[in-house]
Amino acid sequence: MIIAILNQKGGVGKTTIAIHLAMAFAQKKGTRVLLVDADSQGSALDWSAARTADPLFPVIGLPKKTLHRELPSVAADYTHVLIDGPPRVNEVARSAILASDLVLIPVQPSPYDVWAAKEIVDLLSDVTSYKEKIKSAFVINRKIVNTAIGRDVTEALSAYSLPVFAAQVCQRVSFAESASSGQTVLEMDPGSLASQEILALVHELQEFANHA
Repeated sequence: MIIAILNQKGGVGKTTIAIHLAMAFAQKKGTRVLLVDADSQGSALDWSAARTADPLFPVIGLPKKTLHRELPSVAADYTHVLIDGPPRVNEVARSAILASDLVLIPVQPSPYDVWAAKEIVDLLSDVTSYKEKIKSAFVINRKIVNTAIGRDVTEALSAYSLPVFAAQVCQRVSFAESASSGQTVLEMDPGSLASQEILALVHELQEFANHA
């Protein structure tokens, strides 16, 4: 399965979601995972370079508008491929959608993010006219703990035609702390609330991919 994590708005946590999904899949026995950094800023590559622990999956840079043509041969031997997309709607984002089976759109709980989501939704609508079987959904990321704003954003996103995952990822210091050393919360504190949120997201993602 090839999963693209996309949103034209920067700062929504695409790289954090992509890295943690890759790690969650990689920790499953017999699963081979590839993380593709399609963002010219190279944040996922920077994370990989900071890592001192044994790598559980490779990270490659491929911020090209020909991604959809180049990725199939690269991804052939992997169970799951995660694409960390660019922070804007452009030809690379379009190519990432064409390369994918599923597109996950992280959205922060703010009106600005809800409004900005229209651009990626419009691009998805355009691309699916060429590739009808692509699945897509929103995930609330960086939710402020103990607030109702995540629920409010879920209601606001219902104006679009895409589902919103029930699993939500909160704003937690542990995500930044783990990233600084090229790790994830799944490794640093497997029993933490942050880890539980990521695993809940993975579970819902797999259910959605299999049954949507």
